[in-house]
Amino acid sequence: MGKPKRERTLADNEARAMTRMLRVSPRKLNLVAAAIRGKKVGSAIADLTFSRKRIAQDVKKTLMSAVANAENNHDLDIDNLVVAEAHVGKAFVIKRFQARARGRVGRIEKPFSNLTIVVRELEETA
Repeated sequence: MGKPKRERTLADNEARAMTRMLRVSPRKLNLVAAAIRGKKVGSAIADLTFSRKRIAQDVKKTLMSAVANAENNHDLDIDNLVVAEAHVGKAFVIKRFQARARGRVGRIEKPFSNLTIVVRELEETA
């Protein structure tokens, strides 16, 4: 017994990796994700390696995970992979308060994000 196997939502030439609860705002994370959208995987990894953004290392980990999923789980050729999608979503926000002048309070919000990267294998054109 058990649950029936869920149908795969991606195409046969795609693989996905998700990272949840990244401690960065979605707006900042989307800047890094936009830099790798549509690029070949090798070029995207090089861009993330030398990026000056702090969150680029976590994005690189997620991209490497998507590449590993493509190679090991779906038997895709890693030399022909392209970053098909890299989308960012909001997670929760931690609210903190800081004392301000005249007995008032300043609200500090610490947002978290979710990141999904989909890699797609392109067919070689001779």
